[in-house]
Amino acid sequence: MRAKTGISERRACALIGLSRTVRHYERRTCGRREALRGRVVSLAAQRRRFGYRRIHALLRREGEHVNVKCVQRLYREERLQVQRRRRRKGVAVERRPLVEPDRPNQVWSMDFVSDVLEYGRRLKCLTAVDDFSKEAVDIAVDHGISGQYVTRVLDAIARFRPLPQTLRTDQGPEFTGRALDQWAYERGIELRLIEAGKPTQTAYVESFNGKFRVECLNEHWFGSLAEARAVVAAWRVDYNEQRPHSALAYRTPAEYAAEWRTLQGDTAEQMNEVLR
Repeated sequence: MRAKTGISERRACALIGLSRTVRHYERRTCGRREALRGRVVSLAAQRRRFGYRRIHALLRREGEHVNVKCVQRLYREERLQVQRRRRRKGVAVERRPLVEPDRPNQVWSMDFVSDVLEYGRRLKCLTAVDDFSKEAVDIAVDHGISGQYVTRVLDAIARFRPLPQTLRTDQGPEFTGRALDQWAYERGIELRLIEAGKPTQTAYVESFNGKFRVECLNEHWFGSLAEARAVVAAWRVDYNEQRPHSALAYRTPAEYAAEWRTLQGDTAEQMNEVLR
């Protein structure tokens, strides 16, 4: 008698508890479902910050009668989930009161202001303000500004005026990186970081940034980086030399700084006379 080399399909399915219907099932592609999948992908591309619930609402508005769970399933299969940014942990720093300096170049505050060119490319402006005289020390404009770029800007400023004893900044990556930290250490300058999420601790530069945006950035439509730099540079000169500042008894920052230097010179001369 010949030995059998295998078992029947019926018996095999019975042994493993599998239905023969399931064994022979072949998934059919549903044209409507694939069309719905394409529409979900298209809407998600147009509305990149929309989740599946808002996509479902848009589909229903278009007259598509579809269950929200079906939209969710398609949304996940296509990996359209909105990626959430991880919140950057701030550096633990000691809280210090905002005290106005008593002389120029004692404390500078630095911050960033963003804008765009007419064709949508990003502009980043680095603003530096003397907390005592309210002078706009410099406004650097570029498409991107790194920590190394910040040090180059400060070195350029040092060619025509003394650097400050203290730099007050927020906890942006450009200010907390190694480049600025090393630069400040080599020059004996204190870096004073404010607490995370406390812009009132850099109130002087925040106030300046508001004026800069309203009076300069919002008033011009820049066509190129070169145009933006020229306009911003002209506005900075006007701000320092022509624009009356209410906090300085409506004197300009340049006038206020010049008066302080004159007063200090007279005081020093009087002291020399006494010593003689």
